[in-house]
Amino acid sequence: MLAPASAQVPHTIRPVANCFGLHRRSVLTLDRYHRWRGTGKQMILSTRGVLESSNGAPSGGLVKKRKIVEHIILLGAKPNISDAEEKDMLDYLYTSQYQMRGILTISLGRIEEPNSENFTHAVFMRFQQKEDIAKFQSSAYYSKILDDHVKPVSYGSVSVDFESEVEDDIIPLFRRGEDFNYGVEFMLLISFLETASREAMEDASSSLQRLISQCSSFIVQATCGRCLNPENGYNHAAVIRFPSC
Repeated sequence: MLAPASAQVPHTIRPVANCFGLHRRSVLTLDRYHRWRGTGKQMILSTRGVLESSNGAPSGGLVKKRKIVEHIILLGAKPNISDAEEKDMLDYLYTSQYQMRGILTISLGRIEEPNSENFTHAVFMRFQQKEDIAKFQSSAYYSKILDDHVKPVSYGSVSVDFESEVEDDIIPLFRRGEDFNYGVEFMLLISFLETASREAMEDASSSLQRLISQCSSFIVQATCGRCLNPENGYNHAAVIRFPSC
């Protein structure tokens, strides 16, 4: 399903990876696509899970929107991590949403297949505003989770934040309801080379928006935007929710 989508991405980016999973606490796979000539790179991750609302998909009517901030974390677990240690790490990350304010929803899981980046797990969180991410990352509670349950069994991570909009309603905002029991979360991370022109970057962003609009009949919800932390290597990101196959 994802290969045709990536093939339509402008030549200014080149595909890197693609993931699938099963549920909110997801099992993921990571596959490498061929590289294209271009001015940047693209990382695609997708997890089947409890995610978005069909009301969030592009539509012709006027819909009241609410700004949110999406937070993506890619982790590399140590090769000798045990099943119990992995479960412990995921459980503590997942239940952090019940211990801290600002987290609207969370999805996470294991990457099943080998990849050149050696990422083994992915975490996706939604926050109300970017200040909430700063509070979350600087909190003593989260620091303790990292020190006691993540860092001892992992060797590195990368995170990406981007601001976007969803329909201002409980179901799309918090990813609640029957439509979200199963499905596919598609994450797109884009990094442009320094030599990329403004026109090329705008063309890539516009082409992604057009692709989302053209596929709206089978997209549950899509969020995309410019990364708030480009120093981590990515300029733009998107999270696209598909229904279960």
